[in-house]
Amino acid sequence: MSKLVLAIDDDKLAHCIIEEALSSSCRLLHAKNGEEGIRLAQKYQPDIILLDVEMPGMNGFEVCEKMKSMEQLADTPVMFLSSKGSLSERMKGYNSGAADYIVKPFESLELLARIEVLDTYRQRSFQLKQDMQRAQVTAEIAMTDSGDMGRIMRYVGQSYHAHDLTSLSEYFFEFFVPLQLDVAVVFWYHDSEVFFSHNGTIQPIEQELLEKHRNSSRFVDFGKRTIINYPKVSLLVKNMPIDDPALYGRYKDLLPHILEATNAKLKDMEISEDALNKVEEIGFAFEQLSEQLHGVDEQHAVKVTEFMELTHKMRSQLPIDQAVQLEKLHEHFEFLNLELNIIRAKLNEITRVRYQLTESLNKIAKPWGEDEVAAQTDIELF
Repeated sequence: MSKLVLAIDDDKLAHCIIEEALSSSCRLLHAKNGEEGIRLAQKYQPDIILLDVEMPGMNGFEVCEKMKSMEQLADTPVMFLSSKGSLSERMKGYNSGAADYIVKPFESLELLARIEVLDTYRQRSFQLKQDMQRAQVTAEIAMTDSGDMGRIMRYVGQSYHAHDLTSLSEYFFEFFVPLQLDVAVVFWYHDSEVFFSHNGTIQPIEQELLEKHRNSSRFVDFGKRTIINYPKVSLLVKNMPIDDPALYGRYKDLLPHILEATNAKLKDMEISEDALNKVEEIGFAFEQLSEQLHGVDEQHAVKVTEFMELTHKMRSQLPIDQAVQLEKLHEHFEFLNLELNIIRAKLNEITRVRYQLTESLNKIAKPWGEDEVAAQTDIELF
């Protein structure tokens, strides 16, 4: 079934562009202001809502906040359409509940592509919602301040067994379930960024805000959201309890500890990966060298045989001084044979040690199976 998209905009041209871009792949509803848009959204339950910011009456931010306060619309992805593209405007849009933000004028193909991204986000969120609810119930354990350090220590132990970013993110998100915090995280790994979200999918606007605030201060508070930055990891908390000063302060003290541990783990993963790559490069170079040496050795053996045969034939026919020189040349060939044998043996030893080193680095990267790692819900509080 095609997606149902509701477009709320007082600009007729915008509706025409939306119609042209989406009519072949989506069913469309149109509203000319916020009040009408809310009524249509409640009645038809669209899959995605496109929402203008500057409209007569209620502006887009107010409309979005009102829809997000309604249970039947709370999970519907909203994309803002705006002529203002500053970071502060995008943050306003995100704070009001938007999943994406596109600046006017926009191309039809861009709008269509971003609609597809939002639809994928919506479908994955829906599929994961029940699983998340079950996990939330399972993880509802008595958690007090005295247990925080124990849980951090358990996470450090778990993260030791993470051999890739996906498994690390799973342990990372387990930490937040009992805290009832909805979070997203980005790992700044090598020269790339890898995003993960607590509910399995990250909204485009969340990704953009994390990227734009990477080099900002350690804590970035905006509305009920907080971004916490470390060199290798940035965390977005979507529901910081700012109305509860005591709990808010506790989280501000607690979360840097898990981020510090994650930051250190990511550095170690990068170092291990770099070391393993270097060992592989060295191994490849030695394999090439061994092949070349083998070829040289074979050719050398042939020439030595030819030389020995020629020497045997000529020795009785040569003057004494030339015979002595020939004997010395023969000794030199024997010396070369010994040296080549030593080099061959050393190369074999290097190959053996390189293999052991590769195995050791792989064990560091993948120490044990995940089945041997205890979950956060198994923690004994102290």
